[in-house]
Amino acid sequence: MKTIEYDREKAVLYAKKWALGANPNFYHFGGIGGDCTNFVSQCLLAGKAVMNYNPLGWFYKSLFDRSASWSGVEFLQSFLLSNSSVGPFGREERLENLELGDIIFLRQNKFRFNHSLIITKIENGQIFVCAHSDDSLDRPLSSYNFIEMQGVHIEGIRTF
Repeated sequence: MKTIEYDREKAVLYAKKWALGANPNFYHFGGIGGDCTNFVSQCLLAGKAVMNYNPLGWFYKSLFDRSASWSGVEFLQSFLLSNSSVGPFGREERLENLELGDIIFLRQNKFRFNHSLIITKIENGQIFVCAHSDDSLDRPLSSYNFIEMQGVHIEGIRTF
């Protein structure tokens, strides 16, 4: 297994292209729980991520053949932070150390993390994100209401 560099520029370009619309190659989960993590997963894939077809991995073939981590907030969060196999992996990082293409998870209720965002612009120390569910293009992170936030720095992509 080898590690390749995450292409942050391609991930961000994809995020900006599809922030306000849905790529027809992927099911849009807007009516069944939200599309935010599906969108973030697509951005990771655009950044050269390799799918992990293990049942507990990270992959998408269709609405009915995908991993929980492809479209579930807590599942993607857990996968990125614990993945030691094929696919994207990262580490928890403080907000001020995050980069373009990194992922932010928000907990907006008292129960669990429930929203996924991708960083698409950093200007004068302010972070801007793209997201689905509440479709957003370069929205200021500061405009979100949340109880807790976790930043995940994508360290790379493992492949064979």
